[in-house]
Amino acid sequence: MKDQIKIVIDASGGDNAPGEIIKGAVEALNECDKLHYVLAGDEEKINAELAKYTYPKERVEILHCTEEIEMGDPPVSAIRKKKDSSIVKGMHILRDGEADAFLSAGSTGAILVGGQIIVGRIKGVERPPLVPLVPHEHGFSCIVDCGANVDAKPSNLVQFAVMGTLYMKNIMGVENPKVGIVNIGTEEEKGNQLVKDTFPLLKACPDINFVGSVEARDIPKGVVDVIVCDAFVGNVIIKTYEGVASTLVHAIKEGMMSSFTGKIGGALVKKPLKEKLKTFSSDEQGGAPMLGLKALVMKAHGSSDAYAFKHAVLSCVNFVEKDVTGKIQEALSHTDIVS
Repeated sequence: MKDQIKIVIDASGGDNAPGEIIKGAVEALNECDKLHYVLAGDEEKINAELAKYTYPKERVEILHCTEEIEMGDPPVSAIRKKKDSSIVKGMHILRDGEADAFLSAGSTGAILVGGQIIVGRIKGVERPPLVPLVPHEHGFSCIVDCGANVDAKPSNLVQFAVMGTLYMKNIMGVENPKVGIVNIGTEEEKGNQLVKDTFPLLKACPDINFVGSVEARDIPKGVVDVIVCDAFVGNVIIKTYEGVASTLVHAIKEGMMSSFTGKIGGALVKKPLKEKLKTFSSDEQGGAPMLGLKALVMKAHGSSDAYAFKHAVLSCVNFVEKDVTGKIQEALSHTDIVS
């Protein structure tokens, strides 16, 4: 167990930076005694936000950066040209072993590119996936991949399954995670060519509990713990989740306010409904790790508020303490995957 965990935080990234980012980081710092920070970004802006709070100043460093990677910047070009940005400088600190994790709510593309180019992949990892948690009836499942690899090979998806299994086992406490590949039916012969080619490899992999295909409608029921797919499919799933959730909440509120009796009923169920909806919120987890890198790079949602970002920080702490990176490295060193 590590006595100190140092996280590099991109204080410039995200829709609500630096205010909500700093607020969430301070809240996490005050909750966790072993946390230390390197806050990367505009020093003047960071200090202005920090001045609003009481926190252990000896556990916070500021890394001044003069450049910022914008959401619209081409990722590869931004990583190569904006050397003094918080993402590039922060990831170099991680690569050099001076920190345990890097966390940002900024440009997803730049984070994915920087993670591979600067931090680097674990030996044997073909393509690191981005792995968010999605809520279901009984808890959470992970989607591997949701944004890093739009075009994937069967061997990539097998590695995704192995890494996703280790993530769910160590971070979410699922003893024997069920793995399913996203498909248009449950029959083995269905699916596109990628699914058909990957299915027998997943069946033959001894390091996972493969249960077959999973249809999109069954994902919210929690029939599997690890949802394997390429990033195109994964991103569609997670964006659909977000859209449906928002629409349902709006519809419920509208229904409650449409009549006098609805308002009375709404007042009675407001508290338990709010508590139940909270269990479906990804804010409780806060971020999606990029699995398969030599050190932890985690992407927080671009619209993260302080609450969500605090939980992203605490997720980083949990990931580092459980040594998920080391366990992935060990697992892939003896997994025989045929390309």
